[in-house]
Amino acid sequence: MKKSFDLVVIGTGSAAATVASLCRAAGWKVAIIDSRPFGGTCALRGCDPKKVLVGAAELIDWNNRMRGKGVAVEHARIDWPELMRFKHSFTDPVPKAREDSFIHAGIVVFHGRARFVGRNTVQVRRDVLEGRHVVIATGAQPAPLNIPGEEHLTTSEQFLELNELPRRIIFIGGGYISFEFAHLAVRAGAQVTILHRGKRPLELFDPDLVDQLVVKTRRLGIDLQLETKAKAIERLSKDFSVQASTGGRKRKFKADKVVHGAGRVPEIDDLDLNLAGVEFEKRGVKVNEFLQSVSNPAVYAAGDAASTKGFPLTPVAGYDGRVVAENLLQGNHRKSAYVAIPSVVFTVPPLASSGLLEQDARDRSLKFRTNYQNTSKWYSSRRVGEDCSGSKVLIEDETGVILGAHLLGPQSEELINLFALAIRLKLPAAKLKDMVFAYPTHTSDVSYML
Repeated sequence: MKKSFDLVVIGTGSAAATVASLCRAAGWKVAIIDSRPFGGTCALRGCDPKKVLVGAAELIDWNNRMRGKGVAVEHARIDWPELMRFKHSFTDPVPKAREDSFIHAGIVVFHGRARFVGRNTVQVRRDVLEGRHVVIATGAQPAPLNIPGEEHLTTSEQFLELNELPRRIIFIGGGYISFEFAHLAVRAGAQVTILHRGKRPLELFDPDLVDQLVVKTRRLGIDLQLETKAKAIERLSKDFSVQASTGGRKRKFKADKVVHGAGRVPEIDDLDLNLAGVEFEKRGVKVNEFLQSVSNPAVYAAGDAASTKGFPLTPVAGYDGRVVAENLLQGNHRKSAYVAIPSVVFTVPPLASSGLLEQDARDRSLKFRTNYQNTSKWYSSRRVGEDCSGSKVLIEDETGVILGAHLLGPQSEELINLFALAIRLKLPAAKLKDMVFAYPTHTSDVSYML
């Protein structure tokens, strides 16, 4: 039986929930679909549960850093099963709460995997939903590695559900997922190895600060293997073997779990987009500046499912949802613009970035000065026993505005938001430097970073 709606939304994460709620509030008849528990990646399988676990790692790390400096808490450790129960107190209520909120708003909910059967029609199990418009906001999934034995990989989502932490863990890939989980796992007592095929991990972040973090990572006992490509994964009787190569030399690594940390891709491969005439590429659905499909005007895409210049981040997905909703309700008028989006790797300490990297600025032939400092000897780092911190700020010569800011160290995940605001508003560095901040705080260091 065919059911008609003004809008059909595929997905229930940040982008999907935003556009569905705004269009329903405007009086549209809206349907929303998900094959998984309602809530999306961030709330259930990503940012939120990860940050709960990282909080425990931060506490252990702080305790270790302050030994011999007035703190004498012996044998502090992470109780993994208990920590996971605490994590579930955040994630377990989400699906019902999210679904109830949709129903309360008058949004019709459907459970099941959606696939297109026409240009503006999708099928979910036995239901066929026709919409004046369809929004694809399905999020992302682990990228295929195309190596023998990859079915033995534990995904990041599965890692966040482990009731027991394995003694030995290998993370494949040197991106933010591997680094965040590795920093957590090693502080929980695991033996951790990261295999990264490139010369430098965390390639989207400032190389000088990444180098500092790499030194810290290895000092923690994490075995970071660079220019090492995983070739195959073999399941043994009691553990796993990863076959890899470094500079043409064959190597083997053994572990109790092998975790996929080698990037994610849009989860759109089984939507039958061709039947809807929706063009797509590796980065997602091809969209114009209004986040509308370039080949089917009835379809829009948002968040990780859209091929845009935005970062695969939850706040960006929410932003995309607002852009799509405004364009649906008022006609295409609001263009997507990803300016100074702050991004954070939640290692301990965290690594943060906003605006241009040095190489980006050079590629644009911009004239600028760079203020890079190792801040591990600064008071704000020393008082918490942190030996790994730094900052790099790019300031344009002619205008004095901040082009990019890159931070490593305690509270970087908060401080980067101030820099992002300054970049977005094109606030001259001199104005920010002249600001009187509360002291002693990490923000009071800003004037010395400029």
